[in-house]
Amino acid sequence: MKFMAPLTIILALALAACSSSKPPVQAETAPAAPPPPGKTVYDAQFKALQKAKDVQKTVDEQKADLDRKVQEDGG
Repeated sequence: MKFMAPLTIILALALAACSSSKPPVQAETAPAAPPPPGKTVYDAQFKALQKAKDVQKTVDEQKADLDRKVQEDGG
């Protein structure tokens, strides 16, 4: 328990050192927009992935339509 007093003092000093004064002043001008991303080596893979997702969505829609028709026909 002898180490509690120094530990408390060290903790208080550490917390006091971490406090910030005023936030930094921001410039009035708006920052420039970042340049558009350039072409990367992964673009072909991203396109293929998106195409696969689109095809899966089409297949899922066709399945839902077919299931609906089967239910309507009493199947």
